[in-house]
Amino acid sequence: MYGSLPIFLGGVFNTILVSSIVAIRIPTPAFLFWAALEIGLATLRLPLLVKGSRAAKSGKRAHIDLYILAAVCWAASVGYGCFITVLSGDWLAATLVVLSAAAMTGGVAFRNFSAPRLVMVMIMLSLGPCAMAGVISGKLIMLATALQIPMYIYAMTHAAYRLNAMLVQTMRSERENGRRACQDTLTGLLNRAGLEDVVARRADSTESGATLFYIDLDGFKTINDTLGHAAGDQLLVEVSQLMRQVTPTMDAVARIGGDEFIILANEMDPTTARQTAQRLIDTLRGTSFVVNGNAVKISASVGISIRSQAGPDLSTLMLDADGALYAAKQKGRSRAVLASGTLPNLYLACDQSSSFQSVSCLIRESRTPGAVAT
Repeated sequence: MYGSLPIFLGGVFNTILVSSIVAIRIPTPAFLFWAALEIGLATLRLPLLVKGSRAAKSGKRAHIDLYILAAVCWAASVGYGCFITVLSGDWLAATLVVLSAAAMTGGVAFRNFSAPRLVMVMIMLSLGPCAMAGVISGKLIMLATALQIPMYIYAMTHAAYRLNAMLVQTMRSERENGRRACQDTLTGLLNRAGLEDVVARRADSTESGATLFYIDLDGFKTINDTLGHAAGDQLLVEVSQLMRQVTPTMDAVARIGGDEFIILANEMDPTTARQTAQRLIDTLRGTSFVVNGNAVKISASVGISIRSQAGPDLSTLMLDADGALYAAKQKGRSRAVLASGTLPNLYLACDQSSSFQSVSCLIRESRTPGAVAT
């Protein structure tokens, strides 16, 4: 709507130039009024375009209704100029004005195809009066405009609708591709890329801290090996649905690979974090999942890490939580362990900008159970 400023400026300059030339050639009140009207509309529309474009880019509310009204008035002004010029009998001036109007309708369709009905209205207002004037002029040859112009209006409007459909389809495809890139195809949860996107958004926000739960399903490998991979996948889907129900207010729930999950939430105090993790463990342990006709039970171990406003970054938070998860596994599984702080040896050996996958691999090679506390 606010794009293609060069086309806008070209159209405004053209109509002011043409109306001024014709007003000088035919200095009657009707033509002088048209030239003044074009200058006045240009003076109004340009600030509306600039302000609206800036507002749209910054996410603020733009006065789009006023901008559309001004655009419609401009189209009506062009149509008015065509009408009075054709009726003037000055065919040299009429040729200049009508050709100019027809050329500008291409720019109208190109600039505004995101609003095809607006394109239709503007072209009708710009060229419709030409057909009316052709019929009224009394010139037999001008009757052809009554057939040509409606067909032209239809063709340009149809083109605008086609361009609009292509734009909408492209936007939908981009949105769908973006969703798929950030979503785990099996469970519908966020994947690693989606989690990183949430982390990046939190870094740009005013959130003061975060709590990260690193979850690993206990006994999943046995179920997967015994009942098959299809059954394992079905179990992961059902567990994911249960996690969503248990943690509806969390910022993000993600599956980062295999039977490992991450839950990211706002900063909690240690007691609340432990209670939240224990509630998830108890819910999983108390739920009987039906997989391929078999009732199976599963639990989870959870590593918890909390970051305050002045605390470590999310990469370090991930290191701590995974170390705490390792401690939970070592202490007998099906329990939650809260990290006591960062893991100094691992942190120094790891680039802070490492991806979650690299961080996770590093931890598995160098875990230090003593770095966490229950």
